[in-house]
Amino acid sequence: MGRRLSGVYAPPAMPTSQDAAHVPPIRFADARGTRLAYQDFGAGPAVVVSIPPMAQNIEMAWEQPEIRRMLEQFGAFSRFIVFDKRGTGCSDRRSGVNIIDERVEDVRAVMDAADVDRAHFFVQSEGGPMALLFAATYPDRVLSLTLIGSAASLPPPDLDDAELAAIHARQAVFVTQWGTPDSQVVDRFAPSMAGNRKFRTWHQRYERNAASTESLRELLELSLEMDAREVLPGLDVPTLVIHRTGDRVVPVERGRELAAGIPHARLVELPGDDHFCYAGDVHAWMDEFERFVTGEVRPKEPVTAPTRVRITTLGRFGVDIDGEEVPTSDWGSRRARQLCKRLVAARGWPVTRDELIDLLWPDESGRSKLSARLSVQLSAVRRVLGGGVVADRESVRLDTATVSTDLEDLFRADGDAAIVATYTGEFLPEDIYDDWTQGPRSEARTLFVSAARRLGTEATATADHARAAGIARRLIATDRYDEAAHRLLVDSLLAASETAEARRAHQAYTSAMADLGVEVEPFSTRFA
Repeated sequence: MGRRLSGVYAPPAMPTSQDAAHVPPIRFADARGTRLAYQDFGAGPAVVVSIPPMAQNIEMAWEQPEIRRMLEQFGAFSRFIVFDKRGTGCSDRRSGVNIIDERVEDVRAVMDAADVDRAHFFVQSEGGPMALLFAATYPDRVLSLTLIGSAASLPPPDLDDAELAAIHARQAVFVTQWGTPDSQVVDRFAPSMAGNRKFRTWHQRYERNAASTESLRELLELSLEMDAREVLPGLDVPTLVIHRTGDRVVPVERGRELAAGIPHARLVELPGDDHFCYAGDVHAWMDEFERFVTGEVRPKEPVTAPTRVRITTLGRFGVDIDGEEVPTSDWGSRRARQLCKRLVAARGWPVTRDELIDLLWPDESGRSKLSARLSVQLSAVRRVLGGGVVADRESVRLDTATVSTDLEDLFRADGDAAIVATYTGEFLPEDIYDDWTQGPRSEARTLFVSAARRLGTEATATADHARAAGIARRLIATDRYDEAAHRLLVDSLLAASETAEARRAHQAYTSAMADLGVEVEPFSTRFA
């Protein structure tokens, strides 16, 4: 087939971080018995073909800010082509993971489909043997090789049977935990991000969308058979080997062996223990790669702090832009505020346009007219939030990558103390009778009450009576008829020798229980 050389092709526009909904379209390359999903974006002078590590999902990857920023940097100086391996990600899942010889042909199929004659290769992890064999097979199609966190063979050569058995056992556990809260991926492959609970939760979902456990098991088993060491001495391709010295997946010694085996290869060792490229210091290796394929590093544009959009819904509704609250008058209409609230309640999940129309105009008919009016309200919300909304023809959702909410912080809070501190009141108290608020309100309240009860028990056990009383007051403010909280408050005040306060608390307790027809023992007989 005809192929265009670098510089002739006009790639699609590069998506920007301001438009989190915009990702390069998924294209498909016909390979033997299957279709391989790939993306083709960027407008730089270099043409780069990337082989990502293990199993990924090239479409979903754009959801994660760290990955998006890395891809945008690639697209700033290159036409960047990345694909999902056979049987993984967006590629057809019905075909199994293939052996290394077939993988080499899959790379060629993607290049042919993208009309690429020759390219620089950027390769991570177990993609190394695959790229090395491709360069040995089709040297006329490889302008250069950059291998990061990689090796010529997986596993290390010359292992005995016991060592191989241990690797197989570890892989079995790894596969079993894939996509679950017990997944080892973040801790091993991106340890610098292991403390980011939001990222960890996202990555578990990402794993489930990258490969089934069966595909992953097959991928790992076949990776153990990869060995491209024999082709290294004959490679006549400019090669850059980059390795982080603390890499927990592929030790730096393997990178040194790789560079030593390829004639004239250049080795760059960088600090850090992350295996995934997008984690840790990206600029250090990105500058090395850009200089290697283009001859220079573009001057960095001044970094400006992104606009911080924060929505408060617990105890009240408000929107802060870079720390300043948006006045009610800036919304233009009550409907725009209601629309924003409804999207927050959905927590990033899509809400159908029909549901939004019914919410905002419950007594009106004429879908086409109301659809146009909904677009006007969406425009108002986008104006206030500086974007923050992802919409298509069927549904609308809040862009949680650019907008933070206290509701989401509550559900992602780590530990009882953080939950209690984050919960500052009922979810959207001014909308208490709207059906769509009931679910998140109940979930948020239950989360708070459970955490507060545990903290109250802990405070009582450690004789921290002031803290126990404060927790009890918060529980009572949430539910005036919480008998256990009333008793905790009275007991804590008495234990702290605050008899007068305890008596007043008992009176409030008695009054609340009287509404329910429940009799409370007199203060003088039970608590004196």
